[in-house]
Amino acid sequence: MKVGFLGPKATFTELAVMKVFPGIETEPYRTIPECMDAVVDEKVELAVVPVENALEGSVNITLDYLTHVVQLPIVGEITIPIKQHLMVHPDNAGNWQEISKVYSHSHAIAQCHKFLHTKFKDIPSESVSSTAAAAKMVMDQPELNAAAIANELAAKEYGLAIVQRNIHDFDYNHTRFVVLTNQNLDFQEISGSTHYKTTLMVTLPADLAGALHQVLSAFAWRKINLSKIESRPMKTGIGNYFFIIDLEMKLDEVLIPGAMQELEALGCSVKMLGSYPSVMIELN
Repeated sequence: MKVGFLGPKATFTELAVMKVFPGIETEPYRTIPECMDAVVDEKVELAVVPVENALEGSVNITLDYLTHVVQLPIVGEITIPIKQHLMVHPDNAGNWQEISKVYSHSHAIAQCHKFLHTKFKDIPSESVSSTAAAAKMVMDQPELNAAAIANELAAKEYGLAIVQRNIHDFDYNHTRFVVLTNQNLDFQEISGSTHYKTTLMVTLPADLAGALHQVLSAFAWRKINLSKIESRPMKTGIGNYFFIIDLEMKLDEVLIPGAMQELEALGCSVKMLGSYPSVMIELN
């Protein structure tokens, strides 16, 4: 079995894959759509892609491609903490406080704003395609005496020296990744998690006052807890939206099917994107 992930190597996505699928064959892809297409085209059996970050919010390209383009069920969810470190070429470890520039993904730079403002107020920061790409740039150009902000896996992959650990502003930053496949995969057995979630895509009927309230009521009176509800454009015109709703329970035979039937009776279109185990990974 091969897992496709959002690359390049040593990204947080690969870190999530390695923690849950140790030893499995992996294949990095340049973009999230390419990663999903690889499953559809049977180049890989699984795809792991980011879907939400605690600070930056939802990864819209994942949600849109999953709902508009491909038909891939969500079979699992992996959540990991985002720990950012400052790293330099090993030749520059002795004078790292004299770095000329900091490279990283724009999100990582934003997540480490306080550290950079305090330690390197006058040093420019430059955004690149990923934290892993930043690490590679620093390793390939020791003469620049530049630093990268990336994870520990990137430091190991590219041979960099970590000179300051955990420089992120917020310790509670996490990213959620979804596991997508057409295969019959028992993610509960693989992950060991017994916590389940179910994700629905709900399209409201046109021009029905109080429609969203009625949708939420269908879950409320059944005491189904919602962990997230988000609107996304249907791409059919201004003002046309659907909702992605995460339920904090496994698909059963009564409550969730009953709620879906009630929504359909109201004129809503309802599609299940997956009912799956959710695992939280801790990093040292």
